[in-house]
Amino acid sequence: MSGEAINILLVEDNPDHAELVKRGLQSNNVANNVFHVEDGESALEFVFQRGPYVGAKRPHLILLDLRLPRIDGLEVLKALKSNEDSKRIPVVILTTSDAEMDIARAYDYHANSYMVKPVNFEKFKELTKTLGFYWFVWNKQPENQ
Repeated sequence: MSGEAINILLVEDNPDHAELVKRGLQSNNVANNVFHVEDGESALEFVFQRGPYVGAKRPHLILLDLRLPRIDGLEVLKALKSNEDSKRIPVVILTTSDAEMDIARAYDYHANSYMVKPVNFEKFKELTKTLGFYWFVWNKQPENQ
């Protein structure tokens, strides 16, 4: 990312889970900017800079829960990956579901990764550290995504 601020869009309807993700990322110095929305409709508005999110910063990574109000996470994923402007933004499914059907559908809709949230904070912190190093240090992405 060549020194620029890292923008992560966290799409999570559970405030406790959202706080765990944010604290985990911050404690590992992974993210400069974490933007949190609570439903699928707001996620799409944020990425496509509509409604209250006109002028929102483009995310470098989206952490997406599956079970969301208004628009389900899989539908959000499908919309993001079928749009030319957003299809290259990495989307990591971060959910409590380890159901094979959810995993398969997420990859069918071109999720970049699928992670099941651990319930233990220390394990959650380790997950966010690994996630951050992978996506922002080791993984290479096109400059103009």
